Amino acid sequence: MQNQNSRRRLVLGMLGVPALASTGLLAACDSVSPSVKIGVAQPLSGPIGSWGQDMLNGVQMAVADINKEGLRVKGKAVTLEVVSGDDKSNPEEGQKVAQTLIDAGVVAVIGNLNSGVSIPAAPLYAQAHVAQLAISTNPKFTQLGFDTTFRIVANDNLQAKAIASFAIDQIKGQVFTLLDDGTPYGKDLASLLAATLKKANKTIGVQLSLNDKKTDFSDVVPKIKEAKSDCLITILNDFQIAPFVEALVAIDYTNVTILGADGLKTPQTLKSVGRVKRIYASSSILEAPEFSAGRPWLERYRVLFKKDPVYGGHYAYDAVFVLAAAMRRAGSTDREKIVEALHKIDGFAPITGSMKWNDDGEQRFGVVGVYAATSSGWESLMRSDAW
Repeated sequence: MQNQNSRRRLVLGMLGVPALASTGLLAACDSVSPSVKIGVAQPLSGPIGSWGQDMLNGVQMAVADINKEGLRVKGKAVTLEVVSGDDKSNPEEGQKVAQTLIDAGVVAVIGNLNSGVSIPAAPLYAQAHVAQLAISTNPKFTQLGFDTTFRIVANDNLQAKAIASFAIDQIKGQVFTLLDDGTPYGKDLASLLAATLKKANKTIGVQLSLNDKKTDFSDVVPKIKEAKSDCLITILNDFQIAPFVEALVAIDYTNVTILGADGLKTPQTLKSVGRVKRIYASSSILEAPEFSAGRPWLERYRVLFKKDPVYGGHYAYDAVFVLAAAMRRAGSTDREKIVEALHKIDGFAPITGSMKWNDDGEQRFGVVGVYAATSSGWESLMRSDAW
């Protein structure tokens, strides 16, 4: 791990901020504040706004539970407060939200969902010594050299292994299609997958980088048919799959298997079940009921929000509990002290069991599962921390 001074120079250099201007922000304080703000930076609008709202719901549940139980830091009562911002899955908006949350005085942030937002926002959080606990999976997030970056799930290196392993060993695909959504997350995961498939001497008939807004695939599916692809690996979002499947149906090319990643494993994708041979998805986000404490939590979630979770609300819930534990361990609500404690802690996570980070902020207990889409939901098939 880099020492504190070298990290400070790296952050200030990236931002072009004079060292003297940040003196106030960098000053450490060991006092315990009676009220502590937890930031939430997620997409709360747009096509995947429901995913970010799910994360926010998880944070709100945790804060309510911790406040009800009573949090004491160094013997003093502390009340948690949630401050949220809509990053709109946009890098520039993510940076604006980051600065707004920092100015609001948050001590840590649960954000962001998209790797393409987490990465450009990271220098801002690092400069302010705000711990950034992200559910985004691009490996580059923890390779920035900041001590403030923490990933709460497995990264795409493991997910690429899971997808390729399942595609080769279980689906037994012969000719592969690789489609990504053009985001840093999608492009980098597709690149990892391409390398893995080529290493296994598999044929990639079609490989295209599209964009995360595309819903007309009439120009794409003829290429898939011409290549005679039987396994379609799509790093696309859930709202894109229905029109993608519709385009396959339109050219009568449905005897194919679709295998996606995190963005596919939501209730919306289930509407396409039965229209192609099979639909599978890998995910670093295991379903809440896969954990022993998950079902009671899920029932509480349904009562509180009148709907089922769609993404990683239970991971966000756990992240807040680990933050509370870090405050207790540090004996402080100071940002820098919390960051230091997070690097040392093996935090009890009420739903998923435990969160612990390597020196670079990579989640030590990350797992990737593979799921089959059925008419009744996503069926867990297998999971591993190694693949």
